[in-house]
Amino acid sequence: MSLLAVRDLAIHIPQGDSGRGVGVARPVDGISFDIAAGECYALLGESGCGKSMTALGLMRLLPPGARAASGTVSFAGRELLALPESSMREYRGGQIGMIFQEPATSLNPVLTVGRQIIEALELHSALRGEAARERAMELLAQVGIPDPGRRLDEFPFQLSGGLRQRVMIAIALAGAPKLLIADEPTTALDVTIQAQVLDLLDELRRTQGMALLLITHDLGVVARMADRIGVMYAGQLVEEAPRAAFFARAAHPYSVRLFAALPDAQRRGGALATIPGSVPPADTQHGGCRFVERCGEAREDCRRAPPPWRELGAGQRLRCVLERAPEVSTKVGAGNTATTPVAPPLLDVQDLRVHFPIRRGVLQRQVGAVRAVDGIALSLAPGRTLALVGESGCGKTTAGKALLQLIRPTAGSVLLDGAELTTRSTAELRPLRAKMQMVFQDPFASLNPRLRVGEIIAEGMRALGVGAGDTAPRVAALLQQVGLRPEMAARYPHEFSGGQRQRIAIARALAVKPQLLVCDEPTSALDVSVQAQILNLLSDLQRELGLAYLFITHNIAVVDYLAHQVAVMYLGRIVECGSADEVLRSPRHPYTQALLAAVPRIDGAGREVVKLEGDMPSAANPPAGCHFHPRCPIAGEECKRDYPGETRIGATQVVRCFKAA
Repeated sequence: MSLLAVRDLAIHIPQGDSGRGVGVARPVDGISFDIAAGECYALLGESGCGKSMTALGLMRLLPPGARAASGTVSFAGRELLALPESSMREYRGGQIGMIFQEPATSLNPVLTVGRQIIEALELHSALRGEAARERAMELLAQVGIPDPGRRLDEFPFQLSGGLRQRVMIAIALAGAPKLLIADEPTTALDVTIQAQVLDLLDELRRTQGMALLLITHDLGVVARMADRIGVMYAGQLVEEAPRAAFFARAAHPYSVRLFAALPDAQRRGGALATIPGSVPPADTQHGGCRFVERCGEAREDCRRAPPPWRELGAGQRLRCVLERAPEVSTKVGAGNTATTPVAPPLLDVQDLRVHFPIRRGVLQRQVGAVRAVDGIALSLAPGRTLALVGESGCGKTTAGKALLQLIRPTAGSVLLDGAELTTRSTAELRPLRAKMQMVFQDPFASLNPRLRVGEIIAEGMRALGVGAGDTAPRVAALLQQVGLRPEMAARYPHEFSGGQRQRIAIARALAVKPQLLVCDEPTSALDVSVQAQILNLLSDLQRELGLAYLFITHNIAVVDYLAHQVAVMYLGRIVECGSADEVLRSPRHPYTQALLAAVPRIDGAGREVVKLEGDMPSAANPPAGCHFHPRCPIAGEECKRDYPGETRIGATQVVRCFKAA
């Protein structure tokens, strides 16, 4: 018997006069699926196809104007759409929990983390006072947050993107739900914490019979977690299958192209397969197959009538008239990332440190410091990509901001094209801003909600004097480059999905024609098809313009495809660096080995999973000796006493580990 049964759910949003008359947008247009207790059902699809709107419809949290026009949503035998709001509150957060896509906009900025978790506990359990605080601390520890006692009293803005996402998961689990709706639950998490969170969700499914509706664009996560998969496109399901059947033989042309868009080492240097165009707007009137305009195998009958469901056996079915799945050719790249660049470095960083003071008492005297970045050295030549990887909270984003002088370093040297940045005033830095730009991790927080998209992209061009005259043609071209339509320049950021907002942020950064681009998780919010477009775009721009990228990411597949060099960061310091081939094929540091072992793969293969013991220590109180030794499976006595020096392994591979050989 199904715990959740959705039948023909349709969500309508009345549209005003936009030049095409008054109509109705149908972001969800007749979707049906079932989830049994203890089962994981994964919903796949591009940004804007209706996945998140489906989840909001199930929870009855639709935005103003939107309504469930038809269909039923049955949970444990109760029809949720027919319940009064007072009764629905008993289900929300208690019987059904939800992890939202963007933690920065979902967490209350004026309440501490502990207060927000305790609020959920007080609403859905009998815990109060100290007992509720203890349970909140347990939940933070359960989702892998280091130093949970201290984090309880911090505010969301004091946490990294990954830590905020884990707080959202803790709040969702506070009510011990029977069904958990997880909307991109691991998007902002590095692979080790992702593995911990997925293990936690899997354990809850097995021990408590909790059902899971997993909305994600990560096919590796789907391969690891899902029992059944539904592929969604333009408001409808187009394919449904058990996990084994789907990964063995995806049948719908859209599903096949999603697999072809995945980056890997074999395609390095070549273009990734992409899906032309974009998901049609929700107010589009469809006469036939909804994928017809982007399908390379479309026939005339595909345009005449919507294709019916067709059973393929073994629980797999699809909406397509083709008798066999198409074959999509993928190009094998010829890029060589192992070679050492001969050009002089565009960016040269030496002994960079960023320490944040800890002040206490009435006089606010400094009693310590958070060593967010604690003496790193980097070198990056024009036309090259350096990937900076590591767990959330290790200092990656702080290092990127310090390079651009968005955060002033405590010590160290940063040379950009021969110019020392750390000694320059704000006015002296202004002429150099066009040379260096950043794509931030959270696109919603970094885009001005009061400006239209066209104004956001053009703002930097006008401020830095890049280009002359009318900026509209340049804005339109940039939007097309990142896979958006030119007419979207007239919209506001809140009118876009999370993935679309990330593309806008990338367009804004490219608008001033920089030499160095610091990309902080630029593809984390993107589904694989759009990710392929962005990676192809970044590769093309790098070849044409000689751009240098500092690529901060937790997506090892993207690193394997795009990066020439890799630096692995742990607790403010770089523990291993070298070419992509050296670090990813022959990792020498135990931490690097654990990172790579935690990466979920669509074929289920790979290294044996190495689970790190404990949590990352606090940067305010790092351990003596090697910072990694409390979690290292091979640590010796010397590791506890002294910090290891550099050990050179290959042509460019350098490791800080006593055990490296």
